[in-house]
Amino acid sequence: MSATNFLIGRGELLTAEVPPPKRIVEKAEVYGVTETRDRLSPQLAAVVEQMDRLPDGACPENLAVARVAINPSYLAKSFFPGQLLRHANLESVGSRAIRLTPRKWSKKSTPCETATAELFVAGSRSAFRALSVWISELSETVDLSAAVVDATRLERVAPFRPEERIRGDTIPDDGFYEVGIHLLPGQLANVIRTGFESLAQSLEVRLHSNPSFEVGSLWFLVVEASAARIRSLAEYSFVRIIRPLPRLRGLLPSLRHGSAVSVTCQLPRVGALSLEPRVAILDGGLPDEHQIAPWLRSYTRLDALAPDDEGCTAHGLAVTSAFLFGPITPAGPAQRPFAPVDHLRVLDRNSSHEDPLELYRTLGHVEEVLLSRQYEFINLSLGPALPVDDTDVHAWTSVIDEILSDGNTFLTVAAGNNGAQDRASGNARIQVPADCVNAVAVGAANSTTSLWRRADYSAMGPGRSPGVVKPDLLGFGGEGGEYFHVLSPGANPELSAQLGTSFSAPLVLRNAVGVRAVLGPSMSPLAIKALLVHSAETAGHPASEVGWGRVPESLDAIIVSPPGVARVVYQGELRPGKYLRAKVPMPATGIRGLVTLRATFCFASRIDPQDTVAYTKAGLQVTLRPNVESVREGAQNAKTKAFFEETPYATEHTLRADHGKWETVLHGEKRMRGSSLHEPAFDVHYNARDGGGPSHSGEKIPYALVISLEAPQHVDLYAEILAAYPQLLVPIRPLVPVPVRV
Repeated sequence: MSATNFLIGRGELLTAEVPPPKRIVEKAEVYGVTETRDRLSPQLAAVVEQMDRLPDGACPENLAVARVAINPSYLAKSFFPGQLLRHANLESVGSRAIRLTPRKWSKKSTPCETATAELFVAGSRSAFRALSVWISELSETVDLSAAVVDATRLERVAPFRPEERIRGDTIPDDGFYEVGIHLLPGQLANVIRTGFESLAQSLEVRLHSNPSFEVGSLWFLVVEASAARIRSLAEYSFVRIIRPLPRLRGLLPSLRHGSAVSVTCQLPRVGALSLEPRVAILDGGLPDEHQIAPWLRSYTRLDALAPDDEGCTAHGLAVTSAFLFGPITPAGPAQRPFAPVDHLRVLDRNSSHEDPLELYRTLGHVEEVLLSRQYEFINLSLGPALPVDDTDVHAWTSVIDEILSDGNTFLTVAAGNNGAQDRASGNARIQVPADCVNAVAVGAANSTTSLWRRADYSAMGPGRSPGVVKPDLLGFGGEGGEYFHVLSPGANPELSAQLGTSFSAPLVLRNAVGVRAVLGPSMSPLAIKALLVHSAETAGHPASEVGWGRVPESLDAIIVSPPGVARVVYQGELRPGKYLRAKVPMPATGIRGLVTLRATFCFASRIDPQDTVAYTKAGLQVTLRPNVESVREGAQNAKTKAFFEETPYATEHTLRADHGKWETVLHGEKRMRGSSLHEPAFDVHYNARDGGGPSHSGEKIPYALVISLEAPQHVDLYAEILAAYPQLLVPIRPLVPVPVRV
């Protein structure tokens, strides 16, 4: 009987830092100094005029905010206009993606509408006035300082008008609104907060600042006011966004309860496969009677004084059942849980009633659990009923992303059940917080068979950029004719037929926990994320519908390599600005026939929520060098080959030419002749940025890389690779028996 080819570990021992390549000469300037003066001078005069008309209460300490659009030729972080901002005593407090047609650009083609970045720039009104004078006095005879060069790279300067801060299709006459406010560092943050509170008080606008959330340089809170007073509040210079407060999704009027005929199942008579993984379900609580007690480690109500809601507890049990057992076959045996679970009630009767503040109250509960750092694996099948917005990041997304930026938690988030809504308007896109870059957004497949597709209700991509490939993964979620059966409340193991991303998300978490339970702590949450993406199957469906694909039903398909395939896991840290060379392991005698090289990079990143155009602070630039001996004359490194194609990111939401490198997941594959590979390697450059500009104090980031080689004619590929690296690579052997059925 042949040995099982499990994953190969310790790939990080094949990595080493290498010197950086030679720098490429920067491009020629698009605009001259005189052109810049003639374009920007009247624009800045209009900005100063608008600022002077603002009431003093809208400009705390005489501070105001304007918008500055960058010419699309200068979107790389090295072109950030930092010298100009310092010269003018201004500071960037955020950014967003916009589309415009530049007068000129560096391309040879005629300029057309394209995506670019718009900065929100803050400073005193006198500083803007001085900048206006300075720009008006520019001429070709001035010294070409760094500040002048930065000015030539601006496309336009404009006021940030109150009406541009209010978002939403309809503004209610009276209601609750979310407000996002830009903050400046240090004591000025308190000045901005106090100024906003004073203006709100003068307008008789009620503030609900408990809870409120401060992430990056944004302060999120809720206000209650009439539409007319909201328009007056929007005059406050540091308001970034005001929008009607959305409702929570995941509260279950759509939950399908059992029919008149009772459908039962057989629950396992054994405990969980492993007791090590710490798993939490954040949901609506559990009913008084249920059948999951043998696998329930603990049950906690985050608000102990709030009563349960029957619909919420039914949903909480259904989601927990989906994690523990997967879809249960009616009248059949349920699968054995991989690990016990803690259920934490973050929804209660108050959440399902007409108190709009529960959106923020629930986020406070979620934040509390994440900050406790007790769990490696968490599922969240709820959130705001709000499709993602390319322009602004929601409090739910930014709070969760920032906490997950250490890479130590695997969090699945339901993508949403709005996929059948109007696609052109964006209402079918994934819902907040499925746009998190450090979490795993999960959509729903309609079947467990090979003929699967995206379930009609499952929310679609793209996500924001970065994070444009969303949902990350799909799991079975059920559809008419093939429902997802879960346990119902009660004293007997009875089933109800369900469908929704609320159940596909915990099912994908079950797969992740299964990998951890079987292979042990040697697999980090990031490595498990990379492995699931690596093994996912698209079945030819577009990335906007299925992301990286559907997670395999079988655990074997994730952790076992068939003949002719070797799969290697790398785990480690990257240092900012450094170049890491990750060698691709090869048999000593090379590879026979054709080979498919597949690679998946995953890393966790700190975020700048105020900079939607530069949301992640870390990015990877990865190049493949297939043949170490193929070196151009005068070059210091072997030739490179394109590997991670732009296709998954090439949508109407694409922001920049280098957008792909700021994604936290990179996945690609190439088919080539085995003889063309000689000591192949990936060179990985970690770029760090802060607020859209270069960062010289970036942090180390954790990463995981999964590489697989598939060569049908080279049946012994796996064994020969291990033999070629006897002191370095080892199989990651299971700590417990691999279940036959998953």
